[in-house]
Amino acid sequence: MIYKPSIPKGTRDFSPTELKKRIYIQNKIKEKFELFGFQPIETPSFENYETLMGKYGEEGDRLIFKILNSGDFLTNVSDEFLNEKNSQRLTPQISEKALRYDLTVPFARYVVQHQNELTLPFKRYQIQPVWRADRPQKGRYREFFQCDADVVGSQSLWQEIELIQLYDSVFNSLNMKGVTIKINHRKILSGFAQIIGQSDKLIDFTTALDKLDKIGKEKVIQEMLSRGISSVDVQTINPIFELNGTFLEKINQLREILVDSQVGLQGITELEFICNAIAQLPLSVASLELDVTLARGLNYYTGAIFEVVAPQQIQLGSIGGGGRYDDLTGIFGLKNMSGVGISFGLDRIYLVLEQLGLFPEEINQALDILFINFGHEEAIESLRIINQLRQKGYKTELYPETSKLKKQLAYADKRGANYVIIIGENELKKQQFILKNMVSGQQTEYNFSDINQFKF
Repeated sequence: MIYKPSIPKGTRDFSPTELKKRIYIQNKIKEKFELFGFQPIETPSFENYETLMGKYGEEGDRLIFKILNSGDFLTNVSDEFLNEKNSQRLTPQISEKALRYDLTVPFARYVVQHQNELTLPFKRYQIQPVWRADRPQKGRYREFFQCDADVVGSQSLWQEIELIQLYDSVFNSLNMKGVTIKINHRKILSGFAQIIGQSDKLIDFTTALDKLDKIGKEKVIQEMLSRGISSVDVQTINPIFELNGTFLEKINQLREILVDSQVGLQGITELEFICNAIAQLPLSVASLELDVTLARGLNYYTGAIFEVVAPQQIQLGSIGGGGRYDDLTGIFGLKNMSGVGISFGLDRIYLVLEQLGLFPEEINQALDILFINFGHEEAIESLRIINQLRQKGYKTELYPETSKLKKQLAYADKRGANYVIIIGENELKKQQFILKNMVSGQQTEYNFSDINQFKF
């Protein structure tokens, strides 16, 4: 039986056109990263098991792809672990490595390992694939690219403000209008947990709250109850579902709710600072919105939290996110190293641009000029001219076979070539070529010597 090839669910092949569109987005993001002073690094596709586990919360840990040890990985596993049939206890025995879940934790590991080589604050960007054992659906894949920008070594809130500007600058360069940058603060969430006397259940609280846009208020409340948060406590924090008005109006409502929480008021003060600064530095295509239900159930965020939402006409969810993580490097032994970063969701941004028709038309053009092949001597002369055109930056090629003219023209049409150049026996004798416009069909004769001044 012949094996029918396939790829794993949640992964994709990319056609030339698709990949060119992805590269277009990456280049726009990379250009802005560097304009804002970020430097590129790369880290391995897989990390040590201990590096990743325990950094993303209970749900995140379950989505990490583990790599089985080489060889007979069960040889050194005791019968106790095998008979127990507990995957969580067995996995560390048979897996020493795992595919990276995101780029932030590997970056924290990088900072710790290379701390003596870095100039602080250190601004880095990274565009690489990550892997998550998630359920595949529209806009959600098991293998996807993240485009991250982070700053470590500074607690200044000007970094948050600059990252908001960076988001706006990238989306402006992509002509993507109507983007919403949602912001919240972990200290505000901690304040809510504090006023209901459930500070020890902060992670349970935020994990449930983070699902609000997916499962709705009632189911979020049910999950909170199932996690040990009482109905009385849920009623106390109910106002967070009812906030409305402008950014500053919500800030004032929060200040009343969290009047008895010092940590909550500190978070409010920081968000107010960010809001006032952005008001004086207007955004071009994005808007900044305070959303106190934004929790992003990741353990390492300690300050501002970001989530970017696509324009309203696109029902796709977030296309980026990030936040401040004051103690992330502490888990690797480096204390007091504050950091803040954001990420762009390349795959979802691709879908938005596709649905809104925002990709430039020239992206689909694989070829500027095709030279028709009529034989050996004609091909030699064609390649001489092709070499000159390539030096000028034109995407040019010679058809490889001496096929019928109709077949070669059909190939040029399928490749999206703007022009075809014909050099036959007569043209070779006259040192001329025929330029055919593939759109209008017009044909014009030129001398070989004209090619140096030629502009298509």
